Amino acid sequence: MNAPYEFGILGPLVVTRDGRRVSLGAAQLRTLLAALLLDAGRVVPVDALVDRLWGDCPPPGARNAVQNYVLRLRRALGPEVVRTDRRGYALDAEGGHLLDAHRFTSLAREGAAALDAGRPERALEQLGDALALWRGEPLADLDPERFRDVVPVLCEQRLAAEESWIDATIRRGRPADALPELRRLTRLHPLREHFWAQRMLALYQCGRQGEALASFREVSALLAEELGVDPGAELKALHQRMLTAAPDLAPAAPRTRAVSAKSAPGPAVRSGNLPAETTSFIGRENELVEAQRLLELSRLVTLTGVGGVGKTRLALRTARRIASAFPDGAWLVDLAAVTDPALVERAVAESLGLRDQSTRSATDAIADHLRARRLLLVLDNCEHLVDAAATLVLRLLRAAPDLRVLATSRERLGVPGEHLLLVPCLTLSQELGGEMCEAVRLLYDRAAACAVARRAGEGNGASAAELCRRLDGIPLAIELAAVRLGSLSVDEVLERLGDRFRLLSAPRHLTHAPAGATGRPAAPGPVRVAGQAAGRVPALAPGRYVQTLRGVMDWSHGLCTPGERLLWARLSVFVGCFDLRAAEAVCADGTTGPQSREAGEGIAREDVLDLIDGLVHKSVVTVEPAVSPGRHGGTTRYRLLETIRQYGTDHLRAAGSSTGLLIRHCEYYRALTARAAAGWCGPDEAGWLERLRRELPNIRSALDFCRVRPGLAPTGAAIVVDLTRTRCWFFGSTLGEARHWIDSLSPLVDPAPGELTVLVPVMKAFVAIVQGDHSAAQTHLAECRAVVPGPTRPAPVVYIEGVYALLVPGDPACIAQLAHARQEFAAAGQIGDAHMATMFWAMAAAFLGDRADARLACDTYVAEAESTGAEWARTWAQWCAGLTELLHGEPRRGLAPLCDALVRQRALDDNWGPAWSLETLAWTLGALGHHDRAAVVLGAAHRYRRVTGARITELRPFGTLHARTRAVVRERMTAEAYTRAWRRGATAEDSIALALGIAHEVRRTADG
Repeated sequence: MNAPYEFGILGPLVVTRDGRRVSLGAAQLRTLLAALLLDAGRVVPVDALVDRLWGDCPPPGARNAVQNYVLRLRRALGPEVVRTDRRGYALDAEGGHLLDAHRFTSLAREGAAALDAGRPERALEQLGDALALWRGEPLADLDPERFRDVVPVLCEQRLAAEESWIDATIRRGRPADALPELRRLTRLHPLREHFWAQRMLALYQCGRQGEALASFREVSALLAEELGVDPGAELKALHQRMLTAAPDLAPAAPRTRAVSAKSAPGPAVRSGNLPAETTSFIGRENELVEAQRLLELSRLVTLTGVGGVGKTRLALRTARRIASAFPDGAWLVDLAAVTDPALVERAVAESLGLRDQSTRSATDAIADHLRARRLLLVLDNCEHLVDAAATLVLRLLRAAPDLRVLATSRERLGVPGEHLLLVPCLTLSQELGGEMCEAVRLLYDRAAACAVARRAGEGNGASAAELCRRLDGIPLAIELAAVRLGSLSVDEVLERLGDRFRLLSAPRHLTHAPAGATGRPAAPGPVRVAGQAAGRVPALAPGRYVQTLRGVMDWSHGLCTPGERLLWARLSVFVGCFDLRAAEAVCADGTTGPQSREAGEGIAREDVLDLIDGLVHKSVVTVEPAVSPGRHGGTTRYRLLETIRQYGTDHLRAAGSSTGLLIRHCEYYRALTARAAAGWCGPDEAGWLERLRRELPNIRSALDFCRVRPGLAPTGAAIVVDLTRTRCWFFGSTLGEARHWIDSLSPLVDPAPGELTVLVPVMKAFVAIVQGDHSAAQTHLAECRAVVPGPTRPAPVVYIEGVYALLVPGDPACIAQLAHARQEFAAAGQIGDAHMATMFWAMAAAFLGDRADARLACDTYVAEAESTGAEWARTWAQWCAGLTELLHGEPRRGLAPLCDALVRQRALDDNWGPAWSLETLAWTLGALGHHDRAAVVLGAAHRYRRVTGARITELRPFGTLHARTRAVVRERMTAEAYTRAWRRGATAEDSIALALGIAHEVRRTADG
């Protein structure tokens, strides 16, 4: 029996089977499937499917087209999934197939019922599972007009479920957990009064009565301004009850699984030993909620993360928040100062106040003490004693069924049932509601504590935000930087971050460490911990006495095996993210020739994965899971935080290995861009473009090294040329950067004849042309001709001459030039270059040719784009089809391909293409006489031109049509009406959605 499918419509449409994504390709095929899913198990009439697919403008033979789409859907999913009925088609609902919308509805209904029955714990579980099914806007990848009757209903159901989830959270006695979500919801749905009522109640029950009353004033002013009405009865009643401090508004007692049990018998014990906080606790609301949730699900939760990220502080705050749920207290055991694994159990016994004088082991004594107690044990700093800590924790969890353990460690303990919570760095982007990010709030707070608030807050805050970003949002680093603000400005601290490990050490007069406790190893080398496995040799435990950022890094370094330390150093050549293939190619020995090794050590290619895995577990390397499907987009990425990377760089330089690794790094990215240039024009095009965009930080680093390293300029120039051939610079709207690199590297390239000698001036000319820099384009064009003098010129030179003739003087001779270049590229097997020549040939024929030439070139281009399966190429083919209809056919028929191009460009996260598609859409609307709508889209196009730097109006054929359309539109509208419409498009939050809505409206009414 075939495995069932899992269908998802609560976000972009997805289909999976056995955990694998099933690709459906065409948008219309996905639209058909979505239409069937919405009525799964019921017959959907053919006419209803036609309406879903084409709206009010179905093509001739639409019913036959539906039948063809059904056949294609059956080929993709299997014949049993879609069944035929005399009235239409139905999706089989009895094959065990799952639909996330059905699951959501069921869970939301059960959660609401549990809430009504007074079971908030059960309601939270059900509603949380329901909301977790959402991945974004329903059917976000499909035409919104086709599902305008469905999407709002689903969104309303989601909001209702969120309201119930918040009610359950508050009733459970945890109002603080609901506040982050309530801030988001009141911002997104400011006129939904129940969210405001919930926000007021949550603030009130958190003891923030002033903020609760301020929220009432805020929503009152909002309703008066937007709707001219007063708050409703619910808000007014709640406000009055708050003013009178109604007893029923008091928060419910927190309820957890641990609370329900009775206290253990025996003598009274202290309630715990958690230390009092001495500084304010900043942010971490989401992490606190998640830690609390995990402790309800699991008896062992381990907080992991890089050194200095705040694991201890988060653990203590979490323990303090839930301590009341443990009648026998919450107890802290700090293992940082313990160096002998055999003493771990003694440290725990001492923290619990046990004074057992018998001959039994300390472990037995602790187990007997905890056996009948409900207690939270906080084990702090376990990373250098992982094996001993794990053994003890496992024994205690088996002996004491009501024990909960919250551990902090840079490496997981590996105990069965352990749940991990990766503690991230503090947030670096502005929070909802315009609040400062966590990192900047911490900087300001700690600076104020040092009586230097003025220095931290000087200027417009941009320098403070940049400082926090450069410090990766690591709390320890930020606190140390705040201390330095007593004698340096923020900008001065930023200037000195190149030596951050010296800079970010607490000044001696603020250091309270005991004599000799400097946070560095006492001896030149790491001190082996007794009983520690070979290779795991941490320095002397720093405890709470680490006063330097380097001390924290030294501690992490000492926890690594020799192979992990070597890989850490080598990985420091990567800037930003990297994947496993890159790490293997650059960091393994024997890939590109001899490589100096430290003390005879090296890294085999097959060991790289295991070593990276070890560094991930020790919180040195951060994992960034793949978020997009596809051959390239689905690859897991890794990252070293900048502070960790600089530490690795120091070790790499000390070993004398940095130059060799940087050369490998350049060679790897040269090979990568060469593969992209050779294979981008195909089904993997979108994957290549997305991958290259993610790799830009590393590519920039490689280019910079090529620029300064003698002999590597040709490698750098080749990288820039290949990125231009793949259109990566266009896709990422970084065309100016392309020009910077090629201008910097080209003077360093040997002028001896060769392919690169031709391609470099060609690409320089191409970038200058597209940027509208005509004088520079002429200069570079002369360079191209000088490189290969004579009547016979290679295809790249003919191609660039044709592009110049099209976009600068608008010479019809360009049609023949580009057709010739296309043929030459194709004959040489240069598929991608041939495709680019075809695109410009079709563009030239549309602008400057007759109807027959334009139709031939356009049809050829569209067919080639479809045959390659290159998604970005398809968007330009659709744009060309719309342009050809505008200039040589029926402008109304050009609306569909232009809209299709915009939808595809948006799905690809393309920034460059929409500037051209919106401009052409505005021309089409003007030609159809919709002048007010054309003005709006002209404004939208202008906004995209400013974002991307596309100089469309300075390219002859584009500039001519832009000026013509603008003149006609302004002539038919008053100046005030034109300005108002244009600004609407130029200031729209979502210009593409606005333009698509206008185009769909015109298409619906065109026949009338």
